[in-house]
Amino acid sequence: MFLPATQKEFKKTGQKQPDIILITGDAYIDSPYIGIAIIGKTLEAAGFSVAVIAQPDINSSNDITRFGEPRLFWGVTSGAVDSMVANYTATKKHRKQDDFTPGGLNNRRPDRAVISYSNLIRQFFKKTRPIVIGGIEASLRRISHYDYWSNKIRRSVLFDAKADILVYGMGETAIINLAYAMKNKTGVEDIKGICYISKNKKKDYILLPAFEDIKNTSSLLIKSFKIFYDNNDPATATGLIQKHDLRFLIQNPPSPYLSSEELDKIYEMDFERDVHPLCKSKGNVKAAETIKFSITSHRGCYGECNFCAIGIHQGHTVISRSESSILKEAESISKDPVFKGYITDIGGPTANMYGFECSKKIKKGKCIDKRCIFPSVCKNLKTDHSKQLNLLNKLRKISKIKKIFIASGIRYDLISADRKYGEKYIRQLTLHHVSGQIKTAPEHCVPDILNLMGKQKIAELDKFCKSFNNFSKQAKKAQFITYYFIAAHPGCTITHMKDLKRFTNKNLKINPEQVQIFTPTPSTYSTLMYATCIDPFNNKKIFVEKDINKKYLQKDVITNSFFKKQTKQHFDKKKGKKKINGYRS
Repeated sequence: MFLPATQKEFKKTGQKQPDIILITGDAYIDSPYIGIAIIGKTLEAAGFSVAVIAQPDINSSNDITRFGEPRLFWGVTSGAVDSMVANYTATKKHRKQDDFTPGGLNNRRPDRAVISYSNLIRQFFKKTRPIVIGGIEASLRRISHYDYWSNKIRRSVLFDAKADILVYGMGETAIINLAYAMKNKTGVEDIKGICYISKNKKKDYILLPAFEDIKNTSSLLIKSFKIFYDNNDPATATGLIQKHDLRFLIQNPPSPYLSSEELDKIYEMDFERDVHPLCKSKGNVKAAETIKFSITSHRGCYGECNFCAIGIHQGHTVISRSESSILKEAESISKDPVFKGYITDIGGPTANMYGFECSKKIKKGKCIDKRCIFPSVCKNLKTDHSKQLNLLNKLRKISKIKKIFIASGIRYDLISADRKYGEKYIRQLTLHHVSGQIKTAPEHCVPDILNLMGKQKIAELDKFCKSFNNFSKQAKKAQFITYYFIAAHPGCTITHMKDLKRFTNKNLKINPEQVQIFTPTPSTYSTLMYATCIDPFNNKKIFVEKDINKKYLQKDVITNSFFKKQTKQHFDKKKGKKKINGYRS
């Protein structure tokens, strides 16, 4: 069943007042892929009454006052995406489309949605119940951070939103503990996985450089982020403190990772896998169509790419669901009246991280001095695709399922490191699980840039491509690989992009289309490089392209637009043509 999103629906619960009201910047999609649905149903399963307000109008009281005040607290999130990423491109142009908004028009999610919604609550409910902010926008902005869109260091979003508590990471455990503490009127100061504001420091916590100090000092910004990054694993993390003016941000250590059994329970809850009728009446929600018949097999990512914040939010330890739980979900999907027989994806942040993790890391936490798969795959990881192979074999035997596609990205370095099952994995993918294309993300080819990105060496890509193409040919299937690349990453110049263009032409024999300009999002090492023009791993100065037109130029080089423009300019010059007021003479 859907969580109540209208007053009429809530009255049917027999309750007079919701314990918790959740506000989201997305349409309400009741899916195990959507944080607000998971958090809401987790609270409901624990005995709390929950109501949802999706994409409230910030210019009136119509939506925000729908249920009155909650008994315990408000829960606020920007949605599945940081609102500034959802609203603006890497070159700061406003996005016209929003896949999480009915009708697809980007006109419902405000900039800095967590702040906007918190202000909306206080506008119409003076001295209200506590406001708890969470989700990816709050999670990644929980300490002082560089903000690309304002081009300045901003305070923790907890201060700017004037909220009471911030839940960070995958918040199921923290939100339940918080709800019980508020219900029982006990203190929340020791709950793991939350941040709050205090007039006093907390004993035995690490003091980060103050917000006022890091605003103008790159070395302190780097120091602050390194400490923050290294205290993100539940097994090893210490609490953090950061001074903001006369008060302190207190970040408690992270909540423990959920066990596989706990993860199973979450994904086995009764999700509608659909858009709530109130939102659906306003138009189709594209994101809901994409995830409707997809299955999450695991959480977390040990890739630690420097431009990616998944590890900071979901964790750098991979927790996999049990085979039986995934099969149960697939059986349930197969009985849906509108199911056509196609599972559109089974995976996580990376498809082929299912079923294996470093046993040492699970017990003692991630290593501070080295990474799991960069610059090469650690021998302690023991890459093993056998569990995913077994799972896929069993999924294919479910009677009403025609095809299971893998749409999540593939790490080819993990396949190369698995000498026992790697080739078998590629073969099974090509035979059964490719919907015409498979995704992988080399991002670049130049060693210096790959090193700044925290990406594996490009040499492993050639082996993967040959195996995929050979198996596809044997199967007589016209399948191809979609490659993802990044332009204008810190350190990258136009010369590097020309090198990448030559590589894609000669080695991959393609003209790349999936090329994105680097977007500096909060809580990544690459964003730290962008803000400081320093490689934080050796403290050396690096080139950072900040001119928007030159960022476009880097992208144009690899997509052929650059060479087309050069050819056109040469032709126009030769013919003596000039551009006058936008028209050719």
